[in-house]
Amino acid sequence: QVQLVESGGGLVQPGGSLRLSCAASGRAFSSYTMGWFRQTPGQEREFVAAINWDGGMTKYADSVKGRFTISRDNAKNTVYLQMNSLKPEDAAVYYCAADWPGTAIYDTDSGYDFWGQGTQVTVSS
Repeated sequence: QVQLVESGGGLVQPGGSLRLSCAASGRAFSSYTMGWFRQTPGQEREFVAAINWDGGMTKYADSVKGRFTISRDNAKNTVYLQMNSLKPEDAAVYYCAADWPGTAIYDTDSGYDFWGQGTQVTVSS
């Protein structure tokens, strides 16, 4: 069991940057694959990025490649999503998710067992 709490969302202008954090509590954070998803009203949850247990594998949605970076610090039980060159279409509620064991990466929400409560990202001038 792992509990996830996201932070770092907010309002940013187009072209700006934000860094989201997801703090995990519970057992063996380093054994989980971690993912970021996002959702806008009326839309299905969308995969953004994922990272395996040791950071050796990452995967990104095509829409964020080259702009977003996922990373993790297992000593701090935290996964990050650095978001650069933000666009209005990046605005959404961003969710952190965890899957055990952390050897594979999934880009669908059905692959994850635990979810945070989400943090709002607004991109607007």
